[in-house]
Amino acid sequence: MTASRSFLVLANSAAGSADDAAVDAALAVLRAGAEVEVVVPEGPEEIRTALRHAAGREVVVLGGDGSVHACVDALLHLGLLDATGPVSVVPLGTGNDLARGLGLPQDPEEAALVALQGVPQPMDLLLDDEGGIVVNVVHAGVGAEATAGAEEIKGALGTAGYALGAVRAGVSTTGWCLRVTVDDEVVHDGKEPLLMVTVGLGSSIGGGARAVPQAQQGDGVADVVLAAATGPVARAAFALQLRGGHHIGRKDVRTVRGRKVTVEAVDDDNAFRVNADGEVAGPMRSRTWTVLPQAWSCRVPAGAPAGA
Repeated sequence: MTASRSFLVLANSAAGSADDAAVDAALAVLRAGAEVEVVVPEGPEEIRTALRHAAGREVVVLGGDGSVHACVDALLHLGLLDATGPVSVVPLGTGNDLARGLGLPQDPEEAALVALQGVPQPMDLLLDDEGGIVVNVVHAGVGAEATAGAEEIKGALGTAGYALGAVRAGVSTTGWCLRVTVDDEVVHDGKEPLLMVTVGLGSSIGGGARAVPQAQQGDGVADVVLAAATGPVARAAFALQLRGGHHIGRKDVRTVRGRKVTVEAVDDDNAFRVNADGEVAGPMRSRTWTVLPQAWSCRVPAGAPAGA
């Protein structure tokens, strides 16, 4: 048959090569229904080069949240988010939180079939004041510290490594004095320390930890979770409750919603790290994120709930 569709496939070199069984399985499904070009970019510039030559083809990302982040970032800054149409994701990372939140299959063949048969889901973006983006969740404080802890053990434990990293970081830290402003209203003045500030378009981090369980992609606003669980027992309990999203019911946790969020350290001693879609940056004194409503789209299974 003559394929009527054409895909540019970006395969994450860190997640596997063209010989990897999962990659091969996904590509076999894609090639059965479309013309496919596979590119394995080694960095941001090679991603941009590949996307400049997408020529109207839909893009399929074989990788995790970081790979999707890099692809969408390049499309945004190249002005090609509309030109390439919906992005499809075959989740081959460790956490795959964006894919989980969208109801995408974790099986590579089933996910590749969604690229062929799925429907576009409007997706919001967060744009920060340094030009960076967030496609799923960004968090400051103990969550960012937990990522470093999880890196040491995730090879052996997979997504469970994040939970253990969160427990370890939660027990050891005393929090950060941060001023948080949402839509020009100060919602935390920084006089009391915060354990974690989370800004979510999607709901989970760290391979399924439901940090922002109420978030819905594509609704045009970000959900913000402020956790002030800074006592020794409270820190440990918060870290354990985070996995299932049960922390939201705690008295020392507050949730707000908005389209512009600023987090500021009250002084140099409270400079903080941020984790955006699994990538850690900082320490920094300030960062602002603004929602770009329905800036891109992602293919999801037909019949999936809107904003899943």
